[in-house]
Amino acid sequence: MTPDERWLAVQWPFVRDSLPMVPALVVEIGCGPLGGFVPMMAAAGYQVTGIDPEAPRGPAYRQLEFERYELAGAVDAIVACTSLHHLADLGDVLGLVEAALVPGGVLVVVEWARERFDEATARWCFDRLPPPADDPGWLQRRQAHWLESGQSWDDFQRSREHEQGLHAGQDILAALNARFESQTVSYGPYFFPELAGTTKADEQAAIDSGLIQANGIQYAGRRRAAAATP
Repeated sequence: MTPDERWLAVQWPFVRDSLPMVPALVVEIGCGPLGGFVPMMAAAGYQVTGIDPEAPRGPAYRQLEFERYELAGAVDAIVACTSLHHLADLGDVLGLVEAALVPGGVLVVVEWARERFDEATARWCFDRLPPPADDPGWLQRRQAHWLESGQSWDDFQRSREHEQGLHAGQDILAALNARFESQTVSYGPYFFPELAGTTKADEQAAIDSGLIQANGIQYAGRRRAAAATP
């Protein structure tokens, strides 16, 4: 099982339990080349479409950005897994998400609180990286770039944030809370799929003991019901 497959398998129960009842209409934003949760949602009985420029080929997918996708009508739920922190304009996309949902429709988000990736957390992760491979994971690349930079961890992180323009988890949550009625918000493990011999429970234990910070975000909310016409 690849790290991405491991990640999806562990996150699926939260996504599944947050969705409305089948056969709801669901769109997944940024499903990626593996198809994200689309196969699992389809197998569970949902009518689902995955949207991503790198989405797999097939009738359940559309290979384009969500901003360019024209929905035939409002949907019951939207899922976004580690796709919001990359967006150039978070507010614009969340406006489109809000408009795409039926009143009371569900938004399920799994995200990264990158502002919590401090040096202690990074070193804990780097100590548990698998042996180097031809196709290194993102944590292995992050460690290599840090060592090459010769910077302190804080300076390196600031330069990366400026270069990549990634949204902080707290800013994503603030943007979500401004538009949706929050149902579930929690912080927890995030890095374990990339680490050797490390489970979600292992990372949670390190969080609980104060060794590292919780970087993973799980959010579920609803589109507010339309205001009644006087």
